[in-house]
Amino acid sequence: MTENHMIGYQEAQKIIKEYAHSFGDETIGLADADGRVLAENILADRDYPPFNRAMMDGYALRLSELKKGIGQFRVAETILAGASAAGPLGEGECYKIMTGAPVPDDVDMVIRREDVQETGPIIVIRAGLAEDTVSRGPFLNIARRGEDMKVGTTVIDRACICDPAIIGLLASLGKNSLRVRRLPGVSLVTTGNEVVAVDSPVNGVQIRNSNRWLLQSLLKKWNITPSLHEHAPDDRDLLRSAMARALTGELLICCGGVSAGDADYVPEVLDSLGVRRLFHKISIKPGKPAWCGVMPNGGLVFALPGNPFSCMVGFVLLIQPFLRASFGLPDPGPASLPLDGSRKKRTVLDEFFPVRRHGAPARLTPVTLNGSGDIRLGMQANALALHPADSQELADGVQTMYVEL
Repeated sequence: MTENHMIGYQEAQKIIKEYAHSFGDETIGLADADGRVLAENILADRDYPPFNRAMMDGYALRLSELKKGIGQFRVAETILAGASAAGPLGEGECYKIMTGAPVPDDVDMVIRREDVQETGPIIVIRAGLAEDTVSRGPFLNIARRGEDMKVGTTVIDRACICDPAIIGLLASLGKNSLRVRRLPGVSLVTTGNEVVAVDSPVNGVQIRNSNRWLLQSLLKKWNITPSLHEHAPDDRDLLRSAMARALTGELLICCGGVSAGDADYVPEVLDSLGVRRLFHKISIKPGKPAWCGVMPNGGLVFALPGNPFSCMVGFVLLIQPFLRASFGLPDPGPASLPLDGSRKKRTVLDEFFPVRRHGAPARLTPVTLNGSGDIRLGMQANALALHPADSQELADGVQTMYVEL
């Protein structure tokens, strides 16, 4: 591959995924599992529900007695959630039962509370309801033991992110500790003479180091906290020293100094440190100068452009797929929705632009952005949409591919 050869973003993603690998596993407590990637199969430790469970407040009785024409019952006792019946029922008796309570074995249906008339300990099924209830058969309003899953059933059999639903499920299954994918060691290096720390005074030609915080925030969505951050000016020797210190983990993310300017030293410095280039330049806008290579220890280096929106696009298109593949997560695949409005472009590259996915039915509404250096970063956008290279104009309503932010 020549220095000036550009590849498509899909080819870049394919190359990156070939170098994806597990960072290992570790055991953590459930309290620390939010957002982590599960690395073990999860089995049901017992039947679920573990007992016949009342699905609503009402009265538990026997279908056979309704079939006999009995429409009036005496409440023998009340069963609350977490309690059991004291004894079996006699003929013409029922249990008053609460939602979530265990349904005793000697009854096989629950009549809703609003479908009876209550007079002291006596209930009378409302006129016309008894016949309809009989026709609906046994176990009315009862979740039967094991109908969700049987003991030993595989509940989760692949890598997945522990979102609130998964966390709740794991708690229900008694999983207080679990195996998850280990997080990679990540270093950040930002560059540029014009870049100063967020809390430093700025003169008329300086900018604050927003990319450090942008990248840290993007990594935080994966629960990753960089172990090292360095900022280097546009000086070969100082940049080389910073890079050398950062080439220690599984992932190095650089920002700035990667294009074709007189002070863009990042590619040559990485080469001098033994980082083997995989590609340099992708046929996209923004993010065209992106560089990727392999460290001597096998980790990957992603060198992204310095403009804020270019940096974000590079992370979403390159680093995020690498992390998904390394964690063993399935590729979400392409998604598309109608574009709300039309859009023109002048380049012959694939262009990515910020959009807001919203509405019912859902649509993609472009978010105003004044070029890749706009510090607003497509504020309020929740996705990146693709304007393909072979289409100079996207018409209103056209199906448009997008990736979530």
